[in-house]
Amino acid sequence: MKKIYAFVILTSVLISCGEEKKNTIEDIVSSGTLKELTAKKKEITTNLEAVNKDLAAINRAISKKDTLQKLPLVTTITAKAEVFKHYIELQGSVKTKQNILVYPEMPGILKSIVVKEGQKVSKGQLLAMINDGGLSNQVAQLAATTQLAKTMFERQKRLWDQKIGSEMQFLQTKTNYKAQKNSLEQLKKQQSKAAIRAPFSGVIDDIFKEEGTVIAPGIGAEVFRIINLDKMYIEAEVPESYITSVKKNKEVKVNFPVLDKTLNSKITQVGSFINPNNRSFKIEIPVINKDGNVKPNLTAKLQINDYTDKKAILIPQSLISENANGAQFIYIIKDKKANKEAIAERIIIVTGKTQGDLIEVLENLPIGTEIIEEGARSVNNGQAVKVINK
Repeated sequence: MKKIYAFVILTSVLISCGEEKKNTIEDIVSSGTLKELTAKKKEITTNLEAVNKDLAAINRAISKKDTLQKLPLVTTITAKAEVFKHYIELQGSVKTKQNILVYPEMPGILKSIVVKEGQKVSKGQLLAMINDGGLSNQVAQLAATTQLAKTMFERQKRLWDQKIGSEMQFLQTKTNYKAQKNSLEQLKKQQSKAAIRAPFSGVIDDIFKEEGTVIAPGIGAEVFRIINLDKMYIEAEVPESYITSVKKNKEVKVNFPVLDKTLNSKITQVGSFINPNNRSFKIEIPVINKDGNVKPNLTAKLQINDYTDKKAILIPQSLISENANGAQFIYIIKDKKANKEAIAERIIIVTGKTQGDLIEVLENLPIGTEIIEEGARSVNNGQAVKVINK
């Protein structure tokens, strides 16, 4: 009898195991009907919702009782409007428009040089004299005859005013005096060419000829080089892509690496011609050279202000990441509590120009938003964090 009971129990267990095996997920997925699949899905969904609800309740309970709970620590910066000036960097060369060679205007022997190299001279100052070849004597002789012609004319005029003498005599003396006077003026102009004078104020940079040298106008006959170091400018070539942003009166920061000197200036001239060889146009920037250290052909580094926004939002470039689609994003905080706990939120932003380590944010970042700075790379979207700003 006991054997019969044992057999019945064993059979029941085997049948039960067979039924359980038939009701596994694998069996239902592989051979279950639509009704069975739908019922199983509903069962699992109901169980999952219950589990999530219970898990959330347990987490809340843990948060209340676990005083040693550790949240990721972050620091934040606040988005604010500020002036943003963007600069393009170029290289230029110092030039001066008053850098010329002085040539003689008449042939002759260089009689005397009255200046030295490095000497400052004023406009019109005498630099050298050329032997005039007797022109001074001719001028003196013609001046005497001109004075005589003047006297004759004045006497004849007085007589003519008194109706004495003929009109022909009056006109002859008048014409003779004018001719003598014009000849004297022309001869004096010719004589003045014997004096070499400074065409502008500047410095005698070089003296090419020595006293006693025979000179004449023409190529190779230069006597002096004069440079004005007060009126210097920098010439630079700007790529044509900046033609709409680099304009007259734009601010420029000028640095002379050799002199370790920096100054501020503005663009005074913008070229109207695009060089077809390098697709660039020229600009000129004046340079104040009070100490005289800036020399022609000196290299200068330029920072030209091509863009300004008086209400820009700037953030460090290191805070920005990119998603799989190439969109840029940063993390901000929301729902900040009194105990400095908050939620990290990822937001997509649109950026503009950069300057150094900063970049301009154009869209999706309102003023006053707290942006996660330190710890931005270690948080996830929706994660609880704690702000530890000083």
